[in-house]
Amino acid sequence: MPQPSRRFLRLKEVRQQVGLGRSWIYGKIQAGEFPKPYPLGARAVAWLSDDIERWIDSRIKAGMAK
Repeated sequence: MPQPSRRFLRLKEVRQQVGLGRSWIYGKIQAGEFPKPYPLGARAVAWLSDDIERWIDSRIKAGMAK
């Protein structure tokens, strides 16, 4: 079975995909409610596209359960 197309997303791309700001994202990471980024270097982090897609799917499912 082929591996899904995964890639690293920088903060700008994550913000565009989830429609939320930097402070909200980092606040939810601290609360354990948003995927943690992976370190890429001394001052660079990125999120796995799969992690962000799963988080978006979980929000959709949570909204449908109401």
